[in-house]
Amino acid sequence: MRYLRVGPAGQERPVAGSGGRFYDLSAVTADITGAFLAAGGITTVDGLPEIDISGERLGAPIARPGVVLCVGQNYAAHAAESGAEPPRVPIMFYKAPNTVVGPQDDILIPRGSRRTDWEVELGVVIGRTARYLDSPADAAGHVAGYVLSNDVSERDYQLDQSGGQWSKGKSCETFNPLGPWLVTPDEAPGPLRLRSWVNGEPRQDSTTADMIFGVDHLIWHLSQYTVLEPGDLINTGTPQGVALSGRFPYLTGGDVVEIEIDGLGRQRSVLRDAS
Repeated sequence: MRYLRVGPAGQERPVAGSGGRFYDLSAVTADITGAFLAAGGITTVDGLPEIDISGERLGAPIARPGVVLCVGQNYAAHAAESGAEPPRVPIMFYKAPNTVVGPQDDILIPRGSRRTDWEVELGVVIGRTARYLDSPADAAGHVAGYVLSNDVSERDYQLDQSGGQWSKGKSCETFNPLGPWLVTPDEAPGPLRLRSWVNGEPRQDSTTADMIFGVDHLIWHLSQYTVLEPGDLINTGTPQGVALSGRFPYLTGGDVVEIEIDGLGRQRSVLRDAS
């Protein structure tokens, strides 16, 4: 099953996708929330009205998460291009939940930014509360689904003005385009290919097979330090090929960033200067 949210920002309505067709979920749930996902979502579209969503804006496929947890340097080649050794334990940081926007919404370059960067990532949405899990084997039952995520970063804020933490460079408005859809675990293929482009030129091209810590390990590990609740989003890290590497210029107004993960869809975001 695929879950989407369509409509103007702040007025999105819930939609299910199955077999290339789309169905209105408004009679089942007011939104794609943690409570809806914790209850198991839906298992069939039988009886739901089919709708045409062509031409409509796509919102993020989940309502605003309670928390956005991110994992840094989770691909060895990306750690190397960042000038760091591969981490021995997952690096965890927070991103403000209000950074989450739709997969075709503009990305706003913060005032004074000189180093705005892109990061294609596999996002994981929690479906059941995860607290002190006994082992990584317990993690799969706590996943509601997978989603395409762009962990946009401002590197000056993240590294030079950080004060020792990364969240300043991660929490600017519009810095987490998400979607187009949330795919339930039964339909998610793997390993997944991740790619990104800037103005049509290739940037990142890797697979989740290169992750240092897999999804199950990350959920288990994070549950030892914080309670993961239904609807929470985990960004699991980005592969090599970002501007931080020094091989590509940082983003400027008018640039177009596209990202894609097999089975999870594609995003297209235009960069605009924040007013």
